[in-house]
Amino acid sequence: MRNRFDEQLYELNKEIIEMGAMCEEAIDNAVKALVTGDIQLANQVKGGSGAIDQMERAIESRCMKLLLHQQPVAKDLRMISAALKMITDMERIGDQAEDIAEIVSFLNGRTIKEMKMIEGMARKTSEMVTGSVDAFVKKDMELAEAIILQDDVVDDYFSKVKCGIISLIAKNSDDGEFALDLLMIAKYFERIGDHATNIAEWVIYSVTGAHKEV
Repeated sequence: MRNRFDEQLYELNKEIIEMGAMCEEAIDNAVKALVTGDIQLANQVKGGSGAIDQMERAIESRCMKLLLHQQPVAKDLRMISAALKMITDMERIGDQAEDIAEIVSFLNGRTIKEMKMIEGMARKTSEMVTGSVDAFVKKDMELAEAIILQDDVVDDYFSKVKCGIISLIAKNSDDGEFALDLLMIAKYFERIGDHATNIAEWVIYSVTGAHKEV
């Protein structure tokens, strides 16, 4: 019975890693589309969100079966509970990457060269997502803690982007709609950073049983 349970946990880990990789790819492509104005790539990101949703449902189903049929002990129960929480954050990351891509598709090829700060913010949030998934794979507490601390860096980026957008509008009031699009994009990246932080917190919980909230 235990061998079967361990096999199921192994498959659960593999699926979470796969879902994390899908989210990383969605963010990376959304960032590339944003920086280059590549509408075709933006549309590709929008078309891939369904696969992330399907993976979330598959993992959720596996977790529920493990809870109902295997009666996991404390450590295993923490792992399964953390998995259910993490996939919710991953699914939302996928949604927000899609939201960014949708805005890019409306920019008609215009890039963010006027607001390079957003690119730095985008790269940092992408690093956070990659790091949070790596922390889960390696059960790396130090990496998880480092990801949590990086949320302040993303928040600082967001504050600077808002100031930059105000300056952009002051220079050219006709850029109001573009500025609003940039603000929405920055807000989605901020939320992705929040979800990466949540994942890191659940990694810590899965190892220690303590849920660290910032």
